[in-house]
Amino acid sequence: MSRGVVAGGHPATAEAGAWALREGGNAVDAAIAAVVASLSAESPLTGLGAGGFMLVHRPGTEPQLLDFFVAAGGRAGRERWAELDPVTIDFGDTTQVFNVGVASCGVPGVPSGLAAAAERFGSMPLADLVVPGVALAREGVEVNRQQAYLFELLEPILAREPAGASVYAPGGRMLGLGDVVRFPELAETLERFGADGPDPFYRGDIAAAIAAKVEGEGGTLGAPDLDDYETAVREPVSAEFADCEILTNPPPSSGGILIAYALELLTRAGRTDPETVVSVMERAQEARTPEFVAGLYEPGFSRRFLADRLGSTTHITALDGDGGCASVTCSNGSGSGVFVDGTGIQLNNMLGEEDLNPLGFHATAPGRRMPSMMSPTIALRDGELVLGLGSGGSNRIRSAVSQTIIRYLGEGMTLERAVDAPRVHFEAGTVHAEPGIDSEALAALERGGHRVVRWRDRSLYFGGVHAVGAKDGEPEAAGDSRRGGAVAWA
Repeated sequence: MSRGVVAGGHPATAEAGAWALREGGNAVDAAIAAVVASLSAESPLTGLGAGGFMLVHRPGTEPQLLDFFVAAGGRAGRERWAELDPVTIDFGDTTQVFNVGVASCGVPGVPSGLAAAAERFGSMPLADLVVPGVALAREGVEVNRQQAYLFELLEPILAREPAGASVYAPGGRMLGLGDVVRFPELAETLERFGADGPDPFYRGDIAAAIAAKVEGEGGTLGAPDLDDYETAVREPVSAEFADCEILTNPPPSSGGILIAYALELLTRAGRTDPETVVSVMERAQEARTPEFVAGLYEPGFSRRFLADRLGSTTHITALDGDGGCASVTCSNGSGSGVFVDGTGIQLNNMLGEEDLNPLGFHATAPGRRMPSMMSPTIALRDGELVLGLGSGGSNRIRSAVSQTIIRYLGEGMTLERAVDAPRVHFEAGTVHAEPGIDSEALAALERGGHRVVRWRDRSLYFGGVHAVGAKDGEPEAAGDSRRGGAVAWA
């Protein structure tokens, strides 16, 4: 393999990663540069106030998962007096409630995680890797169709505070297609990150500003929570599918283990038709019990969970010319609408995301990671990379990732076709189906007692898979058009 490639959710994101590869960087360098660029190019759903995961494969070494997801605050023991602020977002064929405000803000992990990735696996200085992202933040990014839709969709959150409105709705009008969105304060903060690393965000003046903002308005995120935060290194959870070893996000994240469970069930079934896929999704959803959520924090839980049953969320994927791969998913949730003065940082709303709080809001103990559905994933055959992928999309992440794996590895589609193919998603007794899913299969599901929602158009509701693959030593890549996906070659 001689060419590197990056797949991401915006052309500027992918190009920043490809720039790092052309500068001599490896897949992790490319992923870091792309993530930093995405903070401006894909700002509604990611940021320095977000959290994430990076799965790293380097030929000849064991893959490692960096967990820098959001943790629950509250170590200072202050009483929370702010309430979650519910906002209903209309996707067209369904709605979803997101809870925002300071009561929704957990400890951000992105500064810690990117710095840890650069230190452990990178080959370029962090100060260099932030350069494309700083330029985008300062000079601005033209709003494309996908971002214009997100701005419109999330206007009640993005323009909730004057600091957000000044960026996204200057002059009182939400920016739209063809406008330029600029983040001058974020540019300064990113330069600071490149020069000083993560320390200011967890123990310095930026940490103090975050704590003052949240605690001052009644939230639980305080200085002790930031000071205590560290990126964790974990062993990926493993499953077998189509003669490949599938490696994905382990507990305390919940999405990866449910993907592994579903793929193992499909392997045993020997079928990947819509009825079988929905049946497997239903079994995976049923497994998400209170005992499951509690077990995520127990050592060895993934092996016990799979053995007991089987017998035995923005995304970027970068591939370098040596076969190394970095698959990284970052999320701000829907964003909290809370902006930290003078920094350009919008904090996450993970404490208010219903999907991440199945036992009820504010039930996660202070300092614990939130149980995420985010699932950066790779597939290896004989130790060599075959596929790297991940997705945004809340609870739909696991169905989007699983179905792309099925199409590419199980059904032999090209990567572009596998990512583009119509998807189904099962949740709360309802099957959601994009146009193109076999109508007879959907009718059979209805006869079996399922409620079926037939979507009129493809939608970002079904996730956004950005993937790289390698068949017979030749790389390929695909960005998901549902989320403005793009590919850039080194």
